[in-house]
Amino acid sequence: MFPEGKTGYSYEECRATADWLLAQTAVQPLVGIVCGSGLGGLADMLKDQVAFNYRDIPNFPQSTVHGHAGRLVFGTLKGRPCVCMQGRFHLYEGYPIQKITLPMRIFKLMGVETVILTNAAGGLNQDYKVGDIMIIKDHLNMPGFAGNNPLAGPNDEKFGVRFPCMSDAYDRELQQLAMDVGNELGYGDFLREGVYCVLGGPSFETIAECHMLHKLGADAVGMSTVHEVIVARHCGMRVFALSLITNKAVMDYDSEEKANHGEVLQTGKQRAEQLERLVSTMVTRIEYNNNYS
Repeated sequence: MFPEGKTGYSYEECRATADWLLAQTAVQPLVGIVCGSGLGGLADMLKDQVAFNYRDIPNFPQSTVHGHAGRLVFGTLKGRPCVCMQGRFHLYEGYPIQKITLPMRIFKLMGVETVILTNAAGGLNQDYKVGDIMIIKDHLNMPGFAGNNPLAGPNDEKFGVRFPCMSDAYDRELQQLAMDVGNELGYGDFLREGVYCVLGGPSFETIAECHMLHKLGADAVGMSTVHEVIVARHCGMRVFALSLITNKAVMDYDSEEKANHGEVLQTGKQRAEQLERLVSTMVTRIEYNNNYS
């Protein structure tokens, strides 16, 4: 955990970690990908891999969740230099929110321009089916309402401004690109667009909570992603995120259904290949500032 009274890593500490990683790989990543529960196969698609266990990286937290491998993988995806997190960190693991989001700052300092985040989520929208892929167009940040925001504490202008805008958190061009690519690949039947709500976890939601969140405009609910998005945007990176709907939230008191993590991993397995194809095709079409495209 952090030394007493310290809310986050300094710019210098983040820089040291980024430099340590760049010194050990020839890949200078332009795209950073975060793999959600059961979706670590994205990292396996990278060519010329150089992988680091989280425990070996200076200052890095460690993933404690089943279905999260806990490796940072560098390589190329169809010729594009990428870095991929196989496993992420969550509030429910007991980490301070600044530690969960540390990798986003490392990404930025390594030269990443675009972050692609994936997660497993419960479907609140009654039109959604298990196995649907939801492009996130906006979010509800419930821990943020309670004052738990990754940007709380002193702001370092070297990362970004004190009060970053979040009305454009999810890049609209990348959302359109995902829709276009998805339709080309024949995924139109299970590709959705919606609002993701983050909760602290690790308990799944009550029926009353699901009703409340749906009334507030949430289409899907999960325990990750939003904190990373806030820090990525604060750093000035473009953000694209999608949820794999791995279970339907229980909305009926007469239902015998129960949410469980096993179901989440199983659905991830079934749809992962298509999700990987969607993301890898997108990566080849993203325009990059340094004229790599």
